[in-house]
Amino acid sequence: MRVVVGLSGGVDSAVAALLALRAGHEVHAVFMRNWVEEDGSCSAGDDLVAAAAVADRLGIDLDVVDLSREYRAQVFAPFLAGYAAGRTPNPDVLCNREIKFGRFLAHARRLGAERVVTGHYARIGPGPSLLRGLDGDKDQSYFLHLLTREQLAAALFPLGGMYKAAVRRLAREAGLPNHDRPDSTGICFIGERDFAGFLGRYLAPRPGPMVTPEGTVVGEHRGLHFYTIGQRQRLGIGGRRGAGGAPWYVAAKRPQDNALVVVQGADHPLLLASALSTGPAHWIAGEPPRLPARLAVQIRHRAPAVPARVREADGGRLEIAFERPVRAAAPGQAAVLYAGETCLGGAEIEAVQTVAAARRAAGA
Repeated sequence: MRVVVGLSGGVDSAVAALLALRAGHEVHAVFMRNWVEEDGSCSAGDDLVAAAAVADRLGIDLDVVDLSREYRAQVFAPFLAGYAAGRTPNPDVLCNREIKFGRFLAHARRLGAERVVTGHYARIGPGPSLLRGLDGDKDQSYFLHLLTREQLAAALFPLGGMYKAAVRRLAREAGLPNHDRPDSTGICFIGERDFAGFLGRYLAPRPGPMVTPEGTVVGEHRGLHFYTIGQRQRLGIGGRRGAGGAPWYVAAKRPQDNALVVVQGADHPLLLASALSTGPAHWIAGEPPRLPARLAVQIRHRAPAVPARVREADGGRLEIAFERPVRAAAPGQAAVLYAGETCLGGAEIEAVQTVAAARRAAGA
């Protein structure tokens, strides 16, 4: 079978290509250039050099496809718009749907490929369905929850049944030149950066007050888009008389008056969510399971999936009530739903009911 592997320069995609070759596939490699700076420079130079070295070692052809225009329009622009609106979007989710399994898949088919191969830690089950990767620390099904069955049917995830340590060992044994290259982190295809500094190049500062839930002003923020719910670092709130020594955290953003609400203590009731509501859900199977149902819901990559009662509301939206509170849920994040190891789909969080709000409602 002819397959195209997305070779990124990292060890995961390199081993995915190796395993595709060992499975007897005809393998062609493509490096996606998805981010170009506004001055025309490309920050992916080292990645391309690493990808070329891997392709040479494996004896496969490597092409480069420039998808930077599509990435800016379909991933980066919505990402900026979400932050500007006070939300917490996840660009990796859109990147997988629109770029890796959208534009890249279309490019691979033009090259005559039957499947695309990636280094994702996820598995494809019957249906096809999306299953968690065997390595729980590396599982990436959360980022893939917007895929369709058609996209899954065109994909191969050779690393889904492996642990990262085994991937590194296999790369070393095979003599892959990037076997010890550090894992990439940061924004999808943009990389690891000073996030606030990077965001500040596109969104202007809009200072406002940092306030306690009681309305006391304790500092000034640079702009709501520079902060995330649950953030502790870089708040600039010093010791305050009568406040005690507990650390401060971002608990809420109030765009209506440009206020950033901060609280003390990691388990403050305003940081804990008992329920949330979402926008219209995407279901990988094309239709929802029988609802209401008890499902596991994950609100961040590597956050634990928490049992919850999920019911459908108007317009395909979801109402989710957790069996135990979750920390730092924020509008814009993805709430991804699981039945056992199977990822069913997910939806964008629209509103959060905190434990504090639930207590007030119960006492009303």
